[in-house]
Amino acid sequence: MGLTAVLADDHPVYRRGLAMLLAEEGVEVLAQAATAAECLAAVDAAPPDVVVLDLHLPDRSGVEVARTLATSHPTVGVLVLSMDASDASTLAALRAGARGYLLKESAADGIARAVGAVARGELHLDALLAGRVAGLLASAGASASSPQGLADMSPRELEVLALVAEGLGNVEIGRKLFLAEKTVRNHVTALLAKTGAPGRPALVALARDAGLGGSPRRDAAQRARS
Repeated sequence: MGLTAVLADDHPVYRRGLAMLLAEEGVEVLAQAATAAECLAAVDAAPPDVVVLDLHLPDRSGVEVARTLATSHPTVGVLVLSMDASDASTLAALRAGARGYLLKESAADGIARAVGAVARGELHLDALLAGRVAGLLASAGASASSPQGLADMSPRELEVLALVAEGLGNVEIGRKLFLAEKTVRNHVTALLAKTGAPGRPALVALARDAGLGGSPRRDAAQRARS
């Protein structure tokens, strides 16, 4: 019997095209979902070998979906397929339970191979990300007791930290992650405690030192808000 998959992506043209390409590679697509809720319902109805998951869905983040599936359907592999090449997003997805992470520019046969690897329980990373993420994971494990350490952070905290590093305020972070501002504030407080940073500007600096992203323009916005 061939491999089976559920596709979750809110761009219908891309999703349908991917379904056709995977079918040509011998992967049977059991269902297509445009939202996290549709994805979880489809997996509940007919668990596939692998869920091919975008990180940015309209109702919940892909990291949240991966975490839910890891608990509710631990035998179902999760392969993230995203345009987001940041170390923080990759690490957050893997720590939430995803077994693979590919960029959307990957060829169809490469995605099919990744589906097969994830279905076998293997870790599969995009070649452009593998070296960086391996280094980040090693750094996190080696420096877990240091202020910059990432090892004790939850996937959600890593998501928040990555957005803090980009200079976003609590309201903006809440909108991106579908969280209340108070919840974001609580996460930031936890991050300050875990890193030992004396304030938000120091937290941004520590996040950048750990390899999380940002831009000069957002740096200026962050300083203005602090």
